[in-house]
Amino acid sequence: MSAANTRLHRRAFLALGGGTALSLALPRLSLGAPALSGLTGRAFSTEWSVAVPDGVDIAPLRPSIEALLAGIDRQMSPWRADSDVTRFNRAPAGTLKLPSELLHVAAAALALAATSAGEFDPTVGPLVSRWGFGPIEGDAISDWQRIGFRGDALAKPADGLTLDLCGIAKGYALDRMADLVKTAGATDFLIDLGGELSACGRHPSGRPWHVAVEDPRPGFSGAVDVLDLTGTTVATSGSRANSYQLGRRRYSHIIDPMTREPVDTDLLSVSVIAPDAMMADGWATALMAAGAIKGPALARQNQVDALFVLKDGDGLERLSTGTFGAYLA
Repeated sequence: MSAANTRLHRRAFLALGGGTALSLALPRLSLGAPALSGLTGRAFSTEWSVAVPDGVDIAPLRPSIEALLAGIDRQMSPWRADSDVTRFNRAPAGTLKLPSELLHVAAAALALAATSAGEFDPTVGPLVSRWGFGPIEGDAISDWQRIGFRGDALAKPADGLTLDLCGIAKGYALDRMADLVKTAGATDFLIDLGGELSACGRHPSGRPWHVAVEDPRPGFSGAVDVLDLTGTTVATSGSRANSYQLGRRRYSHIIDPMTREPVDTDLLSVSVIAPDAMMADGWATALMAAGAIKGPALARQNQVDALFVLKDGDGLERLSTGTFGAYLA
C-alpha cells in the first residue's frame, strides 16, 4: 500500500513538534509532588503547565503566556492557512518579509541542519506529509542549503521549497515561557509544554525537580529513567504515538532525510538535555532521525547530552552521551 493510501489526518502543533507535539517518552512531572501550585492551559493542540511553590502568585501571567503562545502559533504553525510560515511555503520563488521571531527560529533551524550534516532538515515538510503526518504538501523538495536571508526577508530559489519548523519551534516557545516566568520574579519553577520541560531552581522540598522519561514502547507504561533537573531543559523525540503500524513495520512521523522515508531503526526515543529548549528540541529530532548507529556518534561529535532508548529483544537498552548520566536521579 502506498504512503498516500495510509495518510493520517491529524492536527497537532507545528506538524508534530519535535518534532515534533511529541507524545512519546516525554519527561513528566513526578507524581505526588507536595506544596505546588501554578497554571495550566492548552495551546498548539497540547497542554502546558507552570508549577511553582505554594505562595508564589503567577496567576497574572496567564494572559501574557496565552498571548505569547498564540503569537508563535500564528507565525510558525504550518497547520494554519494564515500563518507566516504558510505564506512563505505557498509563495513563489523570491524573497518574503517575515516577523523577526520567525526569522530567528528559521536561522537556528538552518544552523542546526548544517551542524547535524542534514539530519535535522527544516525543508522536509512535504516528505512528512507524503508519509501521512503533516500538512505541507508539494513535490517533496528537500534542500535546506538553498534557503537564505536578505535582511528581514527569507529567500528561496524554487517555487516548491518549503520551511517546516516543527522540530524546533515548540522548544523556542518553551524558552519564551521561561523568560516570562523569570521576569515575573519566580526563581523556582518547572514548565511543561507538551512534554518538553524547563526547570529552574528547586522543588519546594529542596531537591532538584524530578521528571520521568516514559517507556517508549507502544502499550507500555512506566518510566525508563528519572532525571534531576535544575537550571536546564529536556526534550524527547520518539515515535510511539505519532506513528502507524502497516504489516510488520511501524511508520514514524520522524523522517530520515537521507532515505526520504520514516526512520526504520531499533531506536525508540532520544531525550536531550540542553541549556535552552530550542536546541534540546532540535537535537532530539536530529538524533532520532540519525538512528541507532549514527545518532550516538553525532551526539558525541557535538557534545550533546542525550539518552538513547533502543529496542533490545523484548526489553530496552539505554545508551547515554555527554554528561546525561549526571542528571539521573
